[in-house]
Amino acid sequence: MTTSHLPTGKLTMTSKLKMNDGHSIYRFGFGVYEAVGQECKQSVKWALEAGYRLIDSAEWYENEAETGSAIREFMEESSTPREEIHVTTKLMANSTYDHALKSIKLSLKKLGLDYIDTYLIHGPYPDQAARLASWKACEEGVRLGLVKSIGVSNYGERHLVELEKAGSKTVPCLNQIDLHPFMTRVELVKYCQDHNIIAEAWGPLARGMKFSDPTVSEIAKAHNKTTAQVMLRWGLQRGHVVIPKSVSQARIIANAQIFDFELSNDEVEQLTALDCYLVTDWDPIKDPSV
Repeated sequence: MTTSHLPTGKLTMTSKLKMNDGHSIYRFGFGVYEAVGQECKQSVKWALEAGYRLIDSAEWYENEAETGSAIREFMEESSTPREEIHVTTKLMANSTYDHALKSIKLSLKKLGLDYIDTYLIHGPYPDQAARLASWKACEEGVRLGLVKSIGVSNYGERHLVELEKAGSKTVPCLNQIDLHPFMTRVELVKYCQDHNIIAEAWGPLARGMKFSDPTVSEIAKAHNKTTAQVMLRWGLQRGHVVIPKSVSQARIIANAQIFDFELSNDEVEQLTALDCYLVTDWDPIKDPSV
């Protein structure tokens, strides 16, 4: 197994993993799914003020402009250099090479930034030809300096193998998937690790569906932490990048308070054993049509 990107030493809010292209990504970040308008802008600013340095948006979310505005304002107000903030966004729809390249340029314009740190294909729909065309456009985005790193989201092993068989020169730097104690995706995560692809969890809190689970609650009580904090810590200790989402300033701050405790190996195993393939939103990975 390739383990060069797995965490070592004490984790902090600005701990990073090195990606297979030489760039790095923060272990812990902030997602803006379902955050709209001023609510999105304010939540991103709160996150940045709380110390988050990885911000994850998407064309699909229709909030790239607000996300970028918050980032630019924060950089100006705090004198934070651009290179200290890692910005991710995603391609909404696969169709043609030209469409994907145009989407990259449009996302960059909406964000109002000079470059995108990580650009992802949001999902494998609708078919192989469209996926491969989009990937070539992502590679061109890197060549043009629009994007630093490229990856995928909601890809199963077969979709990743497809890229290799197609002769792609670039291995995705990460695969952003639904990943939490109730959806551990052990085989897919192992495949990603074996190919030096980082597993990033877009739903590390299982959308709050399991906050009352007795095992999670018991472990949280033992550490004087919330169940959300325990689930996030589990993801970090499993080697994932985690990007919780919230529009509440209190929860944004609380979600980041996970670096002053550590789960024991037994506790990590207990949480991993909760896996029940809980789908919290959508699951293209298991969709036979793609």
